[in-house]
Amino acid sequence: MTPHPPRFAANDADALPLFAVPEDGLEAFVAARPAEQGAWLRSTGFAAGLGELALLPGDGGGLAGAVAGLGDAMAQARGRFHLAAAAARLPQGTYRLDSPLTGPALEAEALGLLLSTYRFDRYRAQAPVQADFVAPAGVNAARVEALAAGEFLTRDLINTPAADMGPEALEDAVFALAARYGATASAVRGDDLLAQNFPLIHAVGRAGPQAPRLLEMTWGDAGPRLTLVGKGVCFDTGGLNIKPGASMGLMKKDMGGAATVLGLAETIMALNLPLRLRVLIPAVENSVASTSFRPQDILTARNGLTVEVNNTDAEGRLVLADALALAAEADSDLLISMATLTGAARVAVGPDIAPFYTDDGGLADEIAAGGAAGADPVWRMPFHAPYEKMIEPGIADLDNAPAGGFAGSITAALFLRRFAGRARYAHFDIYGWQPADAPARPKGGVGQGARALLGALPQVLGL
Repeated sequence: MTPHPPRFAANDADALPLFAVPEDGLEAFVAARPAEQGAWLRSTGFAAGLGELALLPGDGGGLAGAVAGLGDAMAQARGRFHLAAAAARLPQGTYRLDSPLTGPALEAEALGLLLSTYRFDRYRAQAPVQADFVAPAGVNAARVEALAAGEFLTRDLINTPAADMGPEALEDAVFALAARYGATASAVRGDDLLAQNFPLIHAVGRAGPQAPRLLEMTWGDAGPRLTLVGKGVCFDTGGLNIKPGASMGLMKKDMGGAATVLGLAETIMALNLPLRLRVLIPAVENSVASTSFRPQDILTARNGLTVEVNNTDAEGRLVLADALALAAEADSDLLISMATLTGAARVAVGPDIAPFYTDDGGLADEIAAGGAAGADPVWRMPFHAPYEKMIEPGIADLDNAPAGGFAGSITAALFLRRFAGRARYAHFDIYGWQPADAPARPKGGVGQGARALLGALPQVLGL
């Protein structure tokens, strides 16, 4: 996959102004414009509503700029990346933001402008024409570009159909990312998984048309240790507990955890953060064949815990278990797992919010603060200890799919915690998909939780 990293336009003195105006500042703005432009805004009924856009006429029929509405505080609270909604409708050209916003709010809108330029055009004969933007004054352009680059990578990986994004292609993406930043990448494939004691990854992926594998990337030689583990189920039929067609339709996104940790890794490396990064991705396809693992099979994980398989469609926690067990064998100052793991999480918080689990209150506070500052909504969920008995079937140490349907996201998180060792740990149960077009987020794959984590790292790791 060829990267197409987002960039702000050069500091172009001829860039057209894009004015951002709140409703309560409209009258003052109109009064300060040249008479012809003020008259134009009044005659067109521009009210500075959220997402509203007006083009300003210039001399000789040219374009003098544009005005985007910011609405009021109540409207702004109901969304994010508000300027991106207007920016996506701008004519081709280069624009410079003129806004009353400052600090994190300005950075979020600058990020939204870059994200609004995302197009998944791999299968299109002609890419659509779009506007370019100069970095707003007061914004760290390199940081915003790194955030957008990580998000673009995540979206591209998720949006690519499984026929072109199986375990082999996901491996290629890891090695390509490593090559761009001087990182080290490796892979354990096929029966070598058994030889090197990754039995759950092998069991889940052995029926797939491409060999299952564990992918690893390391970067950095000094500083605190951060380990990211991402679920890389490149397509999920459900296995022998096969999904109905309606539930299988989006399963190209079941590697969204892997895509998100790779996007976060790209941002970290692009920013050259002073830490030691390790990324682990179990890459498999959960397929139906004579070699598929079966309901009521009992599997032994890397760390020796046995697991009764009560549903082959609860495969993500199995492959993550081996990867987390490997991570737990080495020191980490922070261990993170990210996965498109349960439908229960979507029922709990919907598609827009990334629920996360941790026993560490300070870590939870920093993740929440990072999410608020980075326009990346997250919500802490409980590792509720009384539910531990729900994942203990009696015949084996653990049950991969407790009966009854209650607390499905929590029991999945409790299952994973059994493999995370003693590290400071958080687990994200993400959706990884934007179900309908929204500002800066076209329908399709989307990153969740990465910016929240990035915002937490300075305090959590002492960077």
